[in-house]
Amino acid sequence: MDLDTVQLPITTGKATIATVLCATCGAPIDGSTGVAMCYDCIKLNVDISDGIQREATIHFCRGCDRWLQPPSQWVSAAPESRELLALCLRKLRGLAKVRIIDASFIWTEPHSKRIRVKITIQQEAFQSTILQQSFEVEYVVAYHQCPDCAKSFTANTWRACVQVRQKVPHKRTFLYLEQLILKHNAHKDTINIREVKDGLDFYYSQRNHATKMVDFLGAVVPITSKKSSELISTDIHTSTKSYKFTYSVELVPICKDDLACISIKMARSLGNISPLLLCTRIGNSIHLTDPGTLQVTDVQTSVYWRAPFSSLADVQELVEFIVLDIEPLGPTHGRFVLADAQVARASDMVSNTQSYLVRTHLGGILHPGDSVLGYHLSGANFNNPQYEDLERTAPGQIPDVILVKKSYPRKKKNRNRSWRLKRMAREESDMLPRKQDLERAERDYEMFLRDVEEDTELRASLALYKNTKKNPPTTERMEGVEMESVREEGGAEVGSGVEQDTEGGGGHGGDDGDLPEIALDELLDEFEEMHVQD
Repeated sequence: MDLDTVQLPITTGKATIATVLCATCGAPIDGSTGVAMCYDCIKLNVDISDGIQREATIHFCRGCDRWLQPPSQWVSAAPESRELLALCLRKLRGLAKVRIIDASFIWTEPHSKRIRVKITIQQEAFQSTILQQSFEVEYVVAYHQCPDCAKSFTANTWRACVQVRQKVPHKRTFLYLEQLILKHNAHKDTINIREVKDGLDFYYSQRNHATKMVDFLGAVVPITSKKSSELISTDIHTSTKSYKFTYSVELVPICKDDLACISIKMARSLGNISPLLLCTRIGNSIHLTDPGTLQVTDVQTSVYWRAPFSSLADVQELVEFIVLDIEPLGPTHGRFVLADAQVARASDMVSNTQSYLVRTHLGGILHPGDSVLGYHLSGANFNNPQYEDLERTAPGQIPDVILVKKSYPRKKKNRNRSWRLKRMAREESDMLPRKQDLERAERDYEMFLRDVEEDTELRASLALYKNTKKNPPTTERMEGVEMESVREEGGAEVGSGVEQDTEGGGGHGGDDGDLPEIALDELLDEFEEMHVQD
C-alpha cells in the first residue's frame, strides 16, 4: 500500500499580534490595547501636568533667614537644600494627583529673587498607558517679616529676661563667658542682647528659652539665680493671665588669677588645704591651688553659696618681679612644678637690693632673669575677715610674695595677631560710655587676649578663627576686634598707656621673640561679621 506523505507546517507557538494604524499619524500599533493612538501622539495630545501651578510665591524673612511654611510655621533652610525643595513642592497645588519621579533646582542669579525647579512626574493617561513628563516651575521670593523679628523691633514685647551680673572691677569673666556662648550657639533664641553696668541682659519671646539659657550658664560657670514674675494682663472671662518673667543670675565674684582667702573651717573640709589659695581656672566650679604645696581643690557651686567668700586681690593689684634664681624641688601636678625662687621687685632693682625667697608653682616655665607677676603681701592690709583670722591664728602661713604668672616682654605697639575672636552683637545702653570706661574695656579685652595666648587649657575651650586681614587698618583700636579708635591730640591712641605700663616695665627692650604662639591647626576658618542693625 502506498502512503502519501504530507508535510505539515511547523508552528512556533508565537501568537500573531493584530496591528492597527494610529488614528493621528498612521503608524502601526498594537490593536489589542484598545488605544487608537501611538505613544508619541499621546504625549503630544495629552498633558498630565494640567492643573499644576507653573508659578508660585514663597515668603522669606531677612531678619532671621527663615522661610514661611503655611499656614504659620517658619523654618530654616539653606539655598538649594532638600528642606527648601520640600517647601517648594508643598506650595504647588495639584501634585497630589500625580507621582513625582524627580525634582531639582535650576541655577538662577542670587539677586534675581527667583527660584526655578525642574519636576518630573508620571501618570496613567489611558488604560495600561503611563506617561512621564518634565516641566519647570518658577517661584518668586517675597520678603515678609516673621512675628519673632517683628517683636524684636518693637519695644516691650519680650516675655522673659535673663539678667547676668558679676560684681568685679573688670570684665574678663564676661569675655570668657561670651566666647562660650558663641561656641555653643546658646544665644540663638534671643531677640535682643543689651549691655548694662556689671553685666548683660538677654531678652526672649518665650519663657522656656530663658530657662534654657539659665541652665546653660549653670553648666559652664558657678552661678546663683532667682526668678520673679510680673502680671501684664488678665482676662476675667477665661481666667487667662499674661506674665513677664525675669531671671536674675549672679556669677561668683572670683576670677582667674585672683587671690582668695577661705575660712579655716572650709579649708579643713576641703582636705586640710591652706586657706590662702590662688584661683587657676573657673569652670562649673572654682579651681583653687595652693602654690606652696601644689595641692588642688574644687569648690562646688552649692558649697560656695553656703559660705561665700570674695577675692582678696585681683589682677589689677599684680606687681612685677624679676627672678634672680630658681631651683625646682621635684613635685609636679599637671603643668605646675614646685620650686623655690628668689625674686626682687622690678621697681626696686636700682634703689633697693631687697629680695624675697618664695615657693612657687611656676618652676617649669621660670628661669633666672625672667619677669613674673605676683601679689606682694609683705606689709599689705586687707579688709577681709578670713584673712584677719588667718593672721591671728597662723601668721606663719602667709608668705611675703605669691607668684601668679610669667610676664612676657611685649612691644608698646600692638602686634598683628594671626587669630581673632568672634564678638557677640549687642545693644549698648542709652548713655554714651565715658572715656575711662572705654579704656578699661580695651584693657580688659587685651588682658583676655593675652590669657588666651598663654593658657593652653583656656584656649582649648574657645573657638579661635584665622585672621585673614593682611594689613589691618589704622582705625583699629586693638587687634582681634574691629572698632574705631579714638585718638588724642598728640596722636597717641586711647589706652596706649596700658601697653606702656604692662609691657614697657622691666627694661626688656620690647622683644616679642619669647611670646607664646598659637598653631594654625588650632584656628578655624574665617567667620561672617556680626553687627547690630538700626
